[in-house]
Amino acid sequence: MTRPLPPTPEQRSVTLQFDDNALLPLLYGEHDRHLARIEQRLGVRLGSRGNRLTIAGTAERTEVAEAALRALWRRLEKGQGVTTADVEAALRMAEGEAENDPRLPLQDRPEIRTRKAAIAPRSPAQAGYIEMLARQEMVFGVGPAGTGKTYLAVAQGVALLQAGRVDRIVLSRPAVEAGERLGFLPGDMKEKVDPYLRPLYDALHDMLPAEQVARRIASGEIEIAPLAFMRGRTLAHCYAILDEAQNTTPAQMKMFLTRMGEGSRMVITGDPTQVDLPNGQQSGLSEALRILDGVPGIAVARFDERDVVRHPLVARIVAAYGRADTASAYGRADGSAEAQGRRGKKEQDGTGK
Repeated sequence: MTRPLPPTPEQRSVTLQFDDNALLPLLYGEHDRHLARIEQRLGVRLGSRGNRLTIAGTAERTEVAEAALRALWRRLEKGQGVTTADVEAALRMAEGEAENDPRLPLQDRPEIRTRKAAIAPRSPAQAGYIEMLARQEMVFGVGPAGTGKTYLAVAQGVALLQAGRVDRIVLSRPAVEAGERLGFLPGDMKEKVDPYLRPLYDALHDMLPAEQVARRIASGEIEIAPLAFMRGRTLAHCYAILDEAQNTTPAQMKMFLTRMGEGSRMVITGDPTQVDLPNGQQSGLSEALRILDGVPGIAVARFDERDVVRHPLVARIVAAYGRADTASAYGRADGSAEAQGRRGKKEQDGTGK
């Protein structure tokens, strides 16, 4: 008996028309590389003639491609450029909207505006994170590397500082090496901790001119505060960021969180899967997320490999490691259950062997 073939997904074709021919080369990319990336990512076919662009594919994928292209066109109409990274961001946002991703706010896409640039979200989780940073006094940003947790936190701090809503930015990070022992570091305190805070400096220089960064650090408007020296302080009217929080101990995390003073905001970022503490030492970030779950006034933004905004290969690497960790955890659980079964049998038969 011949079984009927499964129904093929509904095919759809839609044609977009653009008003400004001068912007089309920027939308399509050099040698149409932006269109090629959309075709590769979504499995649709794109064909251009004049100022018309036809999209053909399944109804769902065609809708995503149309939303992404319209978002990129709006960027060009605002005078902003379109890079490969912008294409990837538009695709992630369009896919989130198509899937009704609960992390994507229903209102207009939020932005962080500094005097140097407007930073728009590049994934649904980033959009939700930006909303939390604007509304909540304490926010945890949790997820893998490359999802923009620290970058957006610094951007929000700079925006609040420039708007006069906080008096200073306090940047803190535990001084824990990633699997290496660097030994003695020469110089004064700032020179000793600078290597650990380099990612925060990089983000600052994206938001502010270099001379402003140096001037604001010298005046104390931007403060580099090693976590080990935070005890006893009260952080009032400031924006405090604790980066790489997975490498704090429970005592350090509690100490940092209780520094919060009047008119302050705190952002705690970290990746619970990349803990560099000694074996057996519990991460303060993991404990804080468990203890503070459901506490009013505290928001948690969770990222995953879908939100990685670096090279697309990074997202696949994060996903592969996640699968390996899950498999390893199942293996340990099975082994533990088997060992308990053997112990139970020995106790029952009285052999003790």
